[in-house]
Amino acid sequence: MSDAVPETQITEETAETEETARQEYDPAAPAPLNVPRTPTGNAEVDDRLERLGDADHLATDGHIEVYEDVHRGLRDALTALDARPGPPAPPSPYQSRS
Repeated sequence: MSDAVPETQITEETAETEETARQEYDPAAPAPLNVPRTPTGNAEVDDRLERLGDADHLATDGHIEVYEDVHRGLRDALTALDARPGPPAPPSPYQSRS
C-alpha cells in the first residue's frame, strides 16, 4: 500500500490555492488605508472624522461623496463656533451714541 498522493491531485490543489490567493489579493479592490484618527474631544468633529473610514470600503470614484460629506460637516461645526451663544454683550460705554 502506498501513501503517495497522485501528482494530478497535487496539481489541482495547487491550482485551487493559487486561484484563491489571486481572488483574495486584488490590487484594484478597495483597501483600507488604516490612517489613524485621533479623537478631538468634540463629538461632532469626531463623528465626521470617523466617517472618513467609510471611504476605505469604496472604489476610488466613491470617495468624493464621503469627502464632500465630511467637509460639509466640518465646515458646519466651524461655523457653529462663530455663533455666539446667549444674549448679546452689553454695549460698551465708549461707543458713540447717535
